[in-house]
Amino acid sequence: MSNQDIGSLVNRYIAVSFSVTKKAEALIKGTIESDELTCDQHYMLRYINNKGSCTSTELAEAFEVKKSAITAIINRLYDKGLIVRTRDDNDRRVVYLTLTDQGKGLFDETEDKVHKLVESFIERFDEQEIKQFIETYEKLNQVLIEAKDNMEE
Repeated sequence: MSNQDIGSLVNRYIAVSFSVTKKAEALIKGTIESDELTCDQHYMLRYINNKGSCTSTELAEAFEVKKSAITAIINRLYDKGLIVRTRDDNDRRVVYLTLTDQGKGLFDETEDKVHKLVESFIERFDEQEIKQFIETYEKLNQVLIEAKDNMEE
């Protein structure tokens, strides 16, 4: 492949990646923020729900942000009664985060809205197209993880 072809593909990738990310975030935000839950808060609830329980440090690592950013989001979720903090019996410095019944209910409600939104996009592709897209997107994710790991070495 020529440098010109590679350059064109790089430009197309950057343009579509930016556009898709911005448009998808805006659609998700418009879908769930009417429930007084930001996208970041929804993603935190999603992570905690999937894990059952986690720490702020684990969230910071998973979302690749500073712990102070996580603390601000966690404080808001706690103030809304969506999560509970539980100290580790053996190490009082460790605090586990879990969803309250209210948090689980709100998460389920917003997650259902997000699923319906994404389903409306997926339905516009045939089954083979969407499966291939997801497999390719997962492969891209793995390539990015490896690239990040190599940068940190």
